[in-house]
Amino acid sequence: MYFDDLPVGYRFEAEAEYEVTQESILAFARDWDPQPFHTDPEAAKESAYGGLIASGLQTMGIALRQVLEMNVWADSSMGSSGLDEVRWKVPVRPGDRLRTRGEILSSTPSASRPDRGRTEIAYETVNQRDEVVMTYRATQILKRKG
Repeated sequence: MYFDDLPVGYRFEAEAEYEVTQESILAFARDWDPQPFHTDPEAAKESAYGGLIASGLQTMGIALRQVLEMNVWADSSMGSSGLDEVRWKVPVRPGDRLRTRGEILSSTPSASRPDRGRTEIAYETVNQRDEVVMTYRATQILKRKG
């Protein structure tokens, strides 16, 4: 879909869930977020979380993958100018199944480049119990039709 196809209030949601495994948590954390509550199941039991949890950055990557797989705006994307208000609300644990959904908050055509516009999208990622585990806002630069 293009900038012009995404009105304010338009909602979309991933059809498939992504299951987070202990192995994926450990592998991601070893490379990118080596904190004991992400890398060591035994040490994680003694942490404030009471067990192993996924890195918030891993959750963000899962959400981005789901958004791209929905193909709502992927074909018209010209990149993003940034993320705002990233919040990790509930720890993601091994066995959790995640699903991401979005809602268009605003759309502003570019004043200087008529071939594009900026679309602000609110995202939330939920687990299998429909608990919100993460929220964020993204400003996407999208091609316009024609």
